[in-house]
Amino acid sequence: MREDLDIRPVSGAIGAEVRGIDLSTLTDEQFAHIHALLLDHLVLFFPGQESLTPQAHVAFGRRFGEVEVHPLLPKLEDHPEVTLIESEKGGKADEWHIDVTFSPHPPIASILHLVTCPPAGGDTMWSNQYLAYETLSAPFREMLDGLTAVHVLRRPEVGELSAEHPVVRVHPVTGRRSLYVTRMWTSHIPQLSRHESDAVLQHLFEHSEQPRFTCRYRWDPHTVALWDNRATQHLAVNDYQDHRLGHRVTVLGDAPTSDVPRRPDYEPDGDQRYYPRRVNAMYGY
Repeated sequence: MREDLDIRPVSGAIGAEVRGIDLSTLTDEQFAHIHALLLDHLVLFFPGQESLTPQAHVAFGRRFGEVEVHPLLPKLEDHPEVTLIESEKGGKADEWHIDVTFSPHPPIASILHLVTCPPAGGDTMWSNQYLAYETLSAPFREMLDGLTAVHVLRRPEVGELSAEHPVVRVHPVTGRRSLYVTRMWTSHIPQLSRHESDAVLQHLFEHSEQPRFTCRYRWDPHTVALWDNRATQHLAVNDYQDHRLGHRVTVLGDAPTSDVPRRPDYEPDGDQRYYPRRVNAMYGY
């Protein structure tokens, strides 16, 4: 089985394209190999998956864990586990993000089947957050360990959702540390003053999005991407006008953890303003 796979790294930092496998007819051995490849490369691409039905798509997701029925996004008729990512209906996530970090249990993985893509443009980028953490200076890493960050979503349909996670999380399988803050959702670090938090987060956002940590993938119709949401960020490049449609299955998550004791929260002096907290950081305050 392994000898038949054609595995090609997409960049020097993250991602691999996998050919020679049909995701709709996986054996247990094949799935175990895919899971090992995912841990190594963080995002995998499977071209030529025309035979992947919605049922098979959901079944593939369930091999990793319980799959999500998203409460807000549109879903495929008769398959509520399959979310529609459609360009004309808000499906252009053109800001670096980790999926749903405002939940206490963010997804561990996503599986996106690109059904229709434009003839040019509409690429997606991923960033390796292991490397983002490991390339910080040792004193800066020491400061970050034990800090947490608040992640916020505010939408009229749901009000405000928020969760607090380690700034540096430990992957539950590999044991490696990665940065776990994201420009789209992260509001503040409660162990720092507001100005310190803003400065640190801005540096981490810019650092984690550097091209040297990323890959950029050019889609063909019926390519499937599988990524580890625990150690990556991603961005859909918004440089096209044509129709783009994807079917996404999301695997429900664990609770991000650290192996360093949490530092105590910052206590502001006098009338120092810490709130209102930043909501959806890309939009400011």
